[in-house]
Amino acid sequence: MQGLHLTADLHRCRCDSHWLLDAQALGRACIDAVDAAGLQAVAELFHTFPATGHGPGGVTATVLLAESHLCVHTWPEQRAVTLDVYVCNFGGDHSAKAQALLDALVALFLPAHIERKALQRGAVRCLPAAV
Repeated sequence: MQGLHLTADLHRCRCDSHWLLDAQALGRACIDAVDAAGLQAVAELFHTFPATGHGPGGVTATVLLAESHLCVHTWPEQRAVTLDVYVCNFGGDHSAKAQALLDALVALFLPAHIERKALQRGAVRCLPAAV
């Protein structure tokens, strides 16, 4: 269960608007980035939300990975995006691949400001056996 969980909040994205609005285009870019990073996609879901009084609907692109998951959410009215990449490191360290995937998506959106976080999950600990 050990793994690396990366998140990035992207602000004032200067990319072409279709990356924020077109679930299928964003989904294809996500699959391409997953492949380029050397990770394995096993399922996907791309969804466009309806427009509201605040502006056009954003999109969510989720890719289930053999190694865990990628999730992208867009807020076109704010030109903002959140990225979430989690890779389990069972059987091998996929941390560099996770970082490459995150970096590729950051480059796609061209944000003026980025907030990044990294969390090492599932540290191995010796716990007493359950009775």
